[in-house]
Amino acid sequence: MRTFPRWLDRPLRAAGAGARAPAPDPARRRILAAGALLPLPGLLRAQAGPLPIFDAHLHYSHDAWERIPPPQALALLRQAGLKKAMVSSSSDEGTQKLYALAPDLVVPVLRPYRSRNEIGTWVHDRSIVGHLEDRLARYRYVGLGEYHVFGADADGAVMRSVVQLARERGLLLHSHSDAEAVQRQFAQWPEARILWAHAGFEPPDRVAAMLRRHARLWVDLAFRSDHASGSAVDAGWRALFTEFPDRVLLGTDTFTPERWYYVGEHARWSREWLATLPAELAERIAWRNGEALLAALPALVAR
Repeated sequence: MRTFPRWLDRPLRAAGAGARAPAPDPARRRILAAGALLPLPGLLRAQAGPLPIFDAHLHYSHDAWERIPPPQALALLRQAGLKKAMVSSSSDEGTQKLYALAPDLVVPVLRPYRSRNEIGTWVHDRSIVGHLEDRLARYRYVGLGEYHVFGADADGAVMRSVVQLARERGLLLHSHSDAEAVQRQFAQWPEARILWAHAGFEPPDRVAAMLRRHARLWVDLAFRSDHASGSAVDAGWRALFTEFPDRVLLGTDTFTPERWYYVGEHARWSREWLATLPAELAERIAWRNGEALLAALPALVAR
């Protein structure tokens, strides 16, 4: 059933039984004759409830699950209104704990790190490859990452193996990298789908240049606030969102246990600045882009 603004039927209600209602003016007559009125974007959102969020950058590592048990962590995600939560962890056991309880919500991504202290060493540790192969044989994933790699390290043997594993299985690569490392990964596999974590912490003009250069590159805005101050969207970022409406995703980045309590606040703030964008663009960034990216990847198949 369509919902009409109250002013459309006010004269009929106010006139009372047997009274003659004043004729609508020409503008109102055209609306009534059409039989429908598209509500304003703000009204649409109010009727539909809070804007759903696809959070593309969450971690549930060993120190998090020790302090925030899986049911509590999932409750925080649902209370925040998350439609999907892309989760990777150090170690991967955290991701599996959440996915086992909420496969409707959690999107599992395999992080190379067996513990957080491997962030700076993994890219030179060949044993990582065997670890990834073992996990890929046992569990379900849509991607590999989020991993940290910079510059020429992206052409090292371990990183090349990661790219090859993703290529063989059609997986997303979630890369915390500088622009050079992203480009080196595309050189190895031009058809890769890469989600550039934190949009490389680059300014919007440089991010836009990378998006123009690589048609299969997406960016997440995790742990960034420069794109919006309060509800005001930065002009440079607004231009980027308009030019690339289908390649920007949101993310919270729960890299420490304390960040889990920020998921709801981050979702609220994201909805605030998204509300200043055209409704279709806001929905794309909030959740539709994430859903579309998942749809382009191979389905999760039970091992």
